[in-house]
Amino acid sequence: MPVHQAVSIFWFRRDLRLHDNHGLFRALTQHKPVLPVFIFDTDILDELPMGDQRVAFIHWAIENISNQLRQLGKELLVFHGKPLDVWGQLFASYSVTDIYINSDHEPYARQRDGDIQALAAAHSARFHAFKDHVVFHEHEVVKPGGAAYTVFTPYARRWREQLLIHPVLTYESENHLDRLLDFPNQTLPSLAEMGFLDRKILFDEPFIPEHLLPGYATNRNLPGLDATTKLGIHLRFGTLSVRKLALLAMAHSEALLNELIWRDFYAMVLWHFPHVVHQAFKPAYDNIEWRNDPKEFEAWCLGKTGYPMVDAGMRQLNDTGYMHNRLRMVTASFLAKHLLIDWRWGEAYFAQKLMDYDLASNNGGWQWAAGSGCDAAPYFRIFNPELQRERFDPHWTYCKKWLPELGTSLYPEPMVDHALARKRALREYERALKA
Repeated sequence: MPVHQAVSIFWFRRDLRLHDNHGLFRALTQHKPVLPVFIFDTDILDELPMGDQRVAFIHWAIENISNQLRQLGKELLVFHGKPLDVWGQLFASYSVTDIYINSDHEPYARQRDGDIQALAAAHSARFHAFKDHVVFHEHEVVKPGGAAYTVFTPYARRWREQLLIHPVLTYESENHLDRLLDFPNQTLPSLAEMGFLDRKILFDEPFIPEHLLPGYATNRNLPGLDATTKLGIHLRFGTLSVRKLALLAMAHSEALLNELIWRDFYAMVLWHFPHVVHQAFKPAYDNIEWRNDPKEFEAWCLGKTGYPMVDAGMRQLNDTGYMHNRLRMVTASFLAKHLLIDWRWGEAYFAQKLMDYDLASNNGGWQWAAGSGCDAAPYFRIFNPELQRERFDPHWTYCKKWLPELGTSLYPEPMVDHALARKRALREYERALKA
């Protein structure tokens, strides 16, 4: 390729697919030629352990894209380094006229993209950002005066109203790939070369299990059944289009659509109130005096609290990198309310372990469970772990699967009494809110 050839660039990030990719579609239909780029971002990767399976998933997804493009005689240009340094190389090598991305709501991504946009401006290149990983972005579902919603129910009502006005569209980027640059084969850096364990992990292609949708509203709460979509990781890294999932949910499952509304809501909260990353959404909840007992936290992490529903959830997380959503609520409530351990400790542990970790959803879920997030009267919500087990795992199917020592002397006694822990939590929350 001639040095300094004029190109526009599409930068893959959390949108690792060729189909229904909004930013890629815009680049391909507005410019030719288009150079597709992915960066293994060392500003992120350097903070991760060498065995982090999420990096293996990203590598698998990038390899899939590369293989699909090679079949068309095209190529994905892959880098490993700091984004600002990589973009410096790109501007030195090509006459970049336009940069296309899909927006990311996370604080680090916003700062990174701001830096790249400034670099683009310095080189007289245009910077284009598009909505792709949510159905409605932060300015599309707001109050009549333009303010952000801070409670889910009115947000969801407005979200559905917007859906009637602005139907979900799809973008057939896969039909325009001929506009990508032709490249000789590029070498994809291996996991080992990037400092990660190069284990052969088999990941599933994104598949929407339509057979689950008729009973999804009820069955999704029963962890003993294989009745959830398990699409969280694909939504997180964009190997699945959220728009296509939303269209399917609209046709077959209000419950699944409601989950997607929650996902948009938490992304909106993170955008408008970035302080939630480190602080309670409601400032008064930062007055709570957490007990933060390290031994109790370790018991929770290891799934040895003596409450089967909590322990089974933590064992599933530790063993698989996945936890059923009902258990995410139960385990989070137990840590914050029963043990009075700072929700940020639990949030950070989930961030390390969850394959489908998403900052907005993880933070929103933890603050919901801790009572510090977007809710009307949150601190009264204290799950009884045993009642949760009786209701959602009545035949012990889930708990026995993850707790082989259950019913033997090897299984610990409950580390706290539910009634006493509940009273202690209510007392501390009430004190904090009056402070």
